Amino acid sequence: MDAKRFPVTREGYQRLVKELEFLKEVERPQIIATIAEARAHGDLRENAGYHAARHDQGMLEKKIVELEAMLKNHVIIENDPNDGIVRLGSTVVVEVDDEEERYTIVGALEAKPAAGLISNESPVGQALLNQPVGSEATVSTPRGSTVYKILRIED
Repeated sequence: MDAKRFPVTREGYQRLVKELEFLKEVERPQIIATIAEARAHGDLRENAGYHAARHDQGMLEKKIVELEAMLKNHVIIENDPNDGIVRLGSTVVVEVDDEEERYTIVGALEAKPAAGLISNESPVGQALLNQPVGSEATVSTPRGSTVYKILRIED
C-alpha cells in the first residue's frame, strides 16, 4: 500500500523542516529538563508537574512523528504560472464581491487562510483548481453562494 503523498511548496517544505528541527533541538530538550526537575521533587504519584510534563512530551513526540512522516512522503509542487490554469501552488488573484483578493493554493499541510494560503482541499481551493483565467468559480456555503472571478495568476 502506498503512503499518502503530501503536496507542499518549496517554501512550505523548508518551513516544515525548520519546525521539525526546532521541536527536536529546542522543545524536546526543554521537556526532558522539565521532567528531570519534576522527578527530583520526589513522589511521582502526586506530582502534577511531572504528569503535565510527561503529557507534553507525548504530544511533542506525536507531532515529531507526524512531521517526519509528512516530510518523508512529501511531493514538491511545481507549476507554470504562464499556462493560465489555476493549479496547486498557483497564486491567483480573484474578484469577490467587487474586491480583489489574492490566494495561494497549497496543500493542507501549509494552509494558513489568514495569510492567504488556502488548502486545495477547502471549498474555495477546490472550486478554483484547474480553472482558466477569466472563468468564474462558484462556492456554496450555508449562507448562499459566492462567485470568484479569476483575474490573473501571479508568479
